[in-house]
Amino acid sequence: MKNKLAVSRPVLVSLLVCLAFGPVLAAEPVPLVVPPDSTMPAGPEGEAVRLGRQLMIDTRAQLPRNVGNGLNCSNCHLGAGTQAGAGPFVGLTAVFPAYRTRDGQIDSLQERINDCFQRSMNGQALTWNSKEMNAMLMYMRWLSTGVPVGSAVVGRGMGAVDTSLTPDRARGSQLYAAKCASCHGAQGAGTPDGRGGYVFPPVWGPKSFNVGAGMARTYTAAAFIKGKMPLGQNNSLSEQEAIDVADFLTHQPRPAFAGAAKDYATGGRPKDARN
Repeated sequence: MKNKLAVSRPVLVSLLVCLAFGPVLAAEPVPLVVPPDSTMPAGPEGEAVRLGRQLMIDTRAQLPRNVGNGLNCSNCHLGAGTQAGAGPFVGLTAVFPAYRTRDGQIDSLQERINDCFQRSMNGQALTWNSKEMNAMLMYMRWLSTGVPVGSAVVGRGMGAVDTSLTPDRARGSQLYAAKCASCHGAQGAGTPDGRGGYVFPPVWGPKSFNVGAGMARTYTAAAFIKGKMPLGQNNSLSEQEAIDVADFLTHQPRPAFAGAAKDYATGGRPKDARN
């Protein structure tokens, strides 16, 4: 008796092609859609999603042993990772694990999260199977509801500016004083909230991100500044102005990061890398 599950060769080949290239074929960017709170799951999974969101908003206070500065995840990932052009978490579970040029390897989403803790938060990595790590992963998974595997969302990352433009650091200093200092302070130390945190975060100094952070790169910071700063005045600066002020603030004193010496060891080093 012939096997009823037998598959013809053409069909089998088609199936293998779909399995092999499905994520590539699904790579067309999809709209960034934040699911409503009403779609959060019930029970322990919903509790984990809510905890994950709280950790993004109140990172410094919730995880004092892992955060070594005055920042929260939401200082860069605006809206707790829901805003386009501000490092949204929407869709991340659809694209990780992923190859990252800076590390020269395939990174898991856990590794990417810990990269932020060690660099942007100037702190210590979370334990991989900790309640907090799993909560962050659950929050990202919920935000990624409906995003096809292999697809990036529109607005992923921090945006982009013209990297052929040459920064003018002196002009950036003047722009910082005029456009940024009222919130972030003349010395970049931020505006304290009186409870150990900040209304507006430090952008340099010991309480800010270290030199290994993505935001310590001129053009990465410039894209964020161009699209999101000054607060409430998105896109009010020209690309050149954003690059100038970014170059000024990213090259102010900030914590070192020993691991930066190994960045881009396999190539692909961008011209604004800090190592």
